[in-house]
Amino acid sequence: MKRLPQEPPTCRFENSAEFRFYEELNDFLRPQQRKQTLIYRFNGNPGIKDPIEVFGVPHTEVDLIVVNGESVGFGYKLKNSDRVAVYPVFESFDISPIIKLRAAPLRTIAFVVDVNLGKLARLLRLFGFDTLFTNALTDAEIAAIAAEQQRIVLTRDRRLLFAKAITHGYWVRAVEPLQQLAEVVRRFDLADQLRPFCRCTVCNGLIEPVEKQVVLDLLEPKTKRYYERFYRCPTCGKVYWEGSHIDHIRQRFAGYLAGKAT
Repeated sequence: MKRLPQEPPTCRFENSAEFRFYEELNDFLRPQQRKQTLIYRFNGNPGIKDPIEVFGVPHTEVDLIVVNGESVGFGYKLKNSDRVAVYPVFESFDISPIIKLRAAPLRTIAFVVDVNLGKLARLLRLFGFDTLFTNALTDAEIAAIAAEQQRIVLTRDRRLLFAKAITHGYWVRAVEPLQQLAEVVRRFDLADQLRPFCRCTVCNGLIEPVEKQVVLDLLEPKTKRYYERFYRCPTCGKVYWEGSHIDHIRQRFAGYLAGKAT
């Protein structure tokens, strides 16, 4: 006698919790989920990072989790009837007395940038920020570099930020490079840390003064004639000087150089 296939058992969830995501974290949710309370159903006691990422929010974008009025870390185990509020990085408030999700902030700002943000990488270097970028890096290599070198990942691919090895990262919303620069400066409160013209925009090395005679053979005739002060990147050898292009850069980025990026 032929046996009929059995239907799979219905999965029943014993517990549920309420989640609410605030401000720009809503960018990661489906349109119908944004700015409202969401119900998460579960069994057992999963770590709270799991449901947050199930909703589509990378852990790197979260700076504060409050459960039933108390701040918790990623190690918190979700319980039935919990009410969870999830917040992004606070730009205007000091929340250091509250339990945060990472052991400590990065002591120095350094970035690793994915393949989609090459122009942003050059702009960040222009303003003095240690920014690692190459077209050859894979997502796995970016995650490994971020963990080993304590770098912040900047990406246009939100999936990259779900990598467990990445503790500090940001999904860049803007498409145009200047808008991306403004967004990153605001997001990480960098206006007071701009150090323009100290880093090579090509390879990220720190440039240093060099005698004109040393680089004379590398200069165009007009450059030899009109300029006396030169700088060179010891890593890639690129030569810099304060020509008219520097004045153009200063005019174009006057707001940033004044620490007033908007």
